[in-house]
Amino acid sequence: PKMKEDHCLHAALLCLGVLCYSHGLTTERLNHSRPSLHGHHEKGKEGQVLHRSKRGWVWNQFFVIEEYTGPDPVLVGRLHSDIDSGDGNIKYILSGEGAGIIFVIDDKSGNIHATKTLDREERAQYTLTAQAVDRNTNRPLEPPSEFIVKVQDINDNPPEFLHENYHANVPERSNVGTSVIQVTASDADDPTYGNSAKLVYSILEGQPYFSVEAQTGIIRTALPNMDREAKEEYHVVIQAKDMGGHMGGLSGTTKVTITLTDVNDNPPKFPQSVYQMSVSEAAVPGEEVGRVKAKDPDIGENGLVAYSIIDGDGMDMFEITTDYETQEGVVKLKKTLDYETKKSYSLKVEAANVHIDPKFISNGPFKDTVTVKIAVEDADEPPVFLKPSYIFEVQENAASGTVVGKVHAKDPDAANSAIRYSIDRHTDLERYFVINAEDGNIKTIKALDREEMAWHNISVFAVEVHKQHQEAKVPIAIKVVDVNDNAPKFAAAYEAFVCENARSNQQFITISADDKDDSANGPRFIFSLPPEIIHNPNFTLRDNRDNTASVLVRREGFSRQKQDLYLLPIVISDGGVPPLSSTNTLTIRVCGCDSGGSLLSCNAEAYILNAGLSTGALIAILACIVILLVIVVLFVTLKRQKKEPLIVFEEEDVRENIITYDDEGGGEEDTEAFDIATLQNPDGINGFIPRKDIKPEYQYLPRPGLRPAPNSVDVDDFINTRIQEADNDPTAPPYDSIQIYGYEGRGSVAGSLSSLESATTDSDLDYDYLQNWGPRFKKLADLYGSKDTFDDDS
Repeated sequence: PKMKEDHCLHAALLCLGVLCYSHGLTTERLNHSRPSLHGHHEKGKEGQVLHRSKRGWVWNQFFVIEEYTGPDPVLVGRLHSDIDSGDGNIKYILSGEGAGIIFVIDDKSGNIHATKTLDREERAQYTLTAQAVDRNTNRPLEPPSEFIVKVQDINDNPPEFLHENYHANVPERSNVGTSVIQVTASDADDPTYGNSAKLVYSILEGQPYFSVEAQTGIIRTALPNMDREAKEEYHVVIQAKDMGGHMGGLSGTTKVTITLTDVNDNPPKFPQSVYQMSVSEAAVPGEEVGRVKAKDPDIGENGLVAYSIIDGDGMDMFEITTDYETQEGVVKLKKTLDYETKKSYSLKVEAANVHIDPKFISNGPFKDTVTVKIAVEDADEPPVFLKPSYIFEVQENAASGTVVGKVHAKDPDAANSAIRYSIDRHTDLERYFVINAEDGNIKTIKALDREEMAWHNISVFAVEVHKQHQEAKVPIAIKVVDVNDNAPKFAAAYEAFVCENARSNQQFITISADDKDDSANGPRFIFSLPPEIIHNPNFTLRDNRDNTASVLVRREGFSRQKQDLYLLPIVISDGGVPPLSSTNTLTIRVCGCDSGGSLLSCNAEAYILNAGLSTGALIAILACIVILLVIVVLFVTLKRQKKEPLIVFEEEDVRENIITYDDEGGGEEDTEAFDIATLQNPDGINGFIPRKDIKPEYQYLPRPGLRPAPNSVDVDDFINTRIQEADNDPTAPPYDSIQIYGYEGRGSVAGSLSSLESATTDSDLDYDYLQNWGPRFKKLADLYGSKDTFDDDS
């Protein structure tokens, strides 16, 4: 047994030598005498015999180095069984991941080779299964067993950064060591084996401004007081190297763009100490005079500058605002200038930062001042009135030519040109006033009436004599002062009613007055009766001393039969100076009332009904008579209409069948002497002839295709059209109608169409049958009767 164990030891040493040749790969050789797949290989102390469970396999956990590029396949390891006596009866079979493609086995010796180059980053290990079978019968001699082939890493991947380019910001003037950004790289090699994935960072470009921590990749500032205004952007190159940064390691780089952000570390500064500006005295308030600008190299809100006027004799005349788009101070006119009064102004303008960083307050003060001198330029100014507006008073009814007031304007320029005045007639359309062009005196042209217009608002122009384009305008309000020229009158058209049974001293109406004059010439009103009727026996007046008066009954008992209407004159005086009065008449009617004083009737006819008819009864009788007359007229009219013919023509009864034409024309060749349109029947133009003997049940519309005959000289077509209309018209008369046309002319070959000649020529026709046709054809019977009849008549 000891010799057998020595043999196993020698085999293990041989396998170890093979693995050392393959870059120090460690193999473990196991020998087992029984078919067992599991066991432990225990080492004793030096010189001590090793005791372990026997196994049927020479079993190894194999390693193979990646990226091997040698000419021969790499020997991975060897499998061997105790039952293999070396006679070639045992066959080794390999299966699993990559078996037969990447890994091949010698079925006799059990040697395993890798036929392809392996990459650990693609696959780190392979799981395979080995089995020993009888070569002749393929009968398994031992159970199959798994083993792992691990791919050992080599440093074949350089570090790679997550981004090719980085961008970072850091405030200017940051302290040394201020963190800017952290860059990170990764290595695909095995971090658990050797230093292939151990990275060290270093800076290649960007010194001495920045540094990087070797282990973390954090970039930090390396210089103090870096100024953005001097240099704003920096380009830094960072390297990551594996193998702990030692010689032979692989490396990768990335670029980092670092921008210094602005802080308010610079105060504003004017580029010059004095600004010169000018402005015309004609400029209006709010007009821009000029601009100043203080330069601040900071940007954003750190560069915002606000401007203000802190001193100067023009602080009241000018103002300054900030244009935040251009960062300029805009000097504007605040009040109107006068060149003749003051020709120049001086301002002290301050520019200050809006946002100040307390960290850099020591760099201050963050403001600057400048002097602005403004010269006032003379301008040709229009005349100026001494007052912006005028108010004058004039009494109403003042005589024409009364002076209302005077306006005055002057030329503010040094030339002091003469001024002429005029009234804007658009404001004085009625031409009540006139102004003296030389001195500005305003006078009335005609009398004014306060009750018509209490105020007159006019405008006056002032222009320079030699410069007509320079003019000024001033509003003038003229008040018409009231005088007592209107007497008071009744406030309304009063009509009083008094009962017949009124009691003595009974009040039956209260009156008031109205005065068109102003209140100073109006109330208080005084009411009284004229002296001649102050003692009248019927009515009396009481002044209520509140601009009203009450009318009272002086006696009892009134009678409408005796007198139903009384006219009471009342005198009303106003409180003006001098006072005016007017006499107004109050109409008083006597009415009948009930015992409670309620009005019943004011008509005197109500008491004389027994003596005659009332007005209403007379009106009713007249209305009945008018209605009877209307009925009689309608009856007579209807009677006359029944005697009229059935068919209405313009002049003649068609039943006579004789139409006389005074103008016969000039023959068939004459187309100018007679208008054929006169032959057209106007009543038949629309396609039907009106009937008077019947009421049609419905209205026939004009028949399609039958149009009124145009004014044509073709008589034949006209006659045919009329025949067709007569044949097809259901409203045509039920008797024959002979239409006679007198358009014969002279020398016509057609002969006469008239039947009048038949009465004077011999004819064999017998017309006696016309006597039997009734009274309607009596006329024809007389015309066409027998010859004897004619002889008898003659």
